[in-house]
Amino acid sequence: MEDKWRVVAVTAVAPIAWGATYVVTRHLLPSDAPLWGAALRALPAGLLLWALARRRPRGAWWGKAPLLGMLNFGAFFVLVYVAAQLLPSSIAASIMAMAPLALAGLAWPLLAQRPTVRWAIGAAVGLAGVVLVVGLGAGSLSPAGVAASVIALLSSSLGAILTTRWRDETPLLATTSWQLTAGGVALVVIAGVVEGPPPRVDAAGVAAYAGVAVIATALAFVCWFTGLRHLSAGTVGLIGLLNPVTGVLLGVAVGGESLALPQLLGILLVIAAIAVANTARGRGRTQPPPGRPRLITTAASPSPSSR
Repeated sequence: MEDKWRVVAVTAVAPIAWGATYVVTRHLLPSDAPLWGAALRALPAGLLLWALARRRPRGAWWGKAPLLGMLNFGAFFVLVYVAAQLLPSSIAASIMAMAPLALAGLAWPLLAQRPTVRWAIGAAVGLAGVVLVVGLGAGSLSPAGVAASVIALLSSSLGAILTTRWRDETPLLATTSWQLTAGGVALVVIAGVVEGPPPRVDAAGVAAYAGVAVIATALAFVCWFTGLRHLSAGTVGLIGLLNPVTGVLLGVAVGGESLALPQLLGILLVIAAIAVANTARGRGRTQPPPGRPRLITTAASPSPSSR
């Protein structure tokens, strides 16, 4: 159980970092260059991880990496960037909190991971918490922003499930770096054609881009994929509910957004949901899909204590 909670803690780094990106993007990055915003997030992160992994794709990964790169990073980052500019931080983050349903729904047919009763209870409690978190003072919402968030959710969920289904003995650091690099290269080309030269930003903007690339991308996605390798997809999705909690708290602290008592209750329900889902006996590790080999941890993967 202790090892499981270590994996949960590592996985939680991802949604917390992602929740913070909504505020950073909204207040520190240019709103008129979403393609460059996504490219400058993905490519530096991919190159950083590739330098650490020191391994090139082999065999089928030459085809899998670009596809996963577009699902997990290319299309996803553009849509999230657009949503962050069109929606309040709490709303944009909370739409992505539907990840437990999307991940569990896709994991059932693709990974043979059937949702448990305990997971369903946790999902119900967590989603109720999300409703409380964002159910007050939302005001009018941009339909384009909502659509961008929903499509981003579906794209990233499918990418996460396929990343888990196609896993092998290849180190996690390497597969993550290939996906980020492939998605980033595609984004740079598209951004150059559609938006022209990269946007000019001040020192705060440069620091914001660097933080998003290193912390909210390179580190966060390694933590996220670590969770997907060792926990069920539905459980990882529930941990993702920390995304809107972070978005709301930072929106209050930095963006001047309001926080009411029901929202505080909602945050407590989200935390309770994660606890409920992760106290099930014998559910600490995800079994590989039928016909798939078990992961063999290598020196290039995150440390055993984080697995």
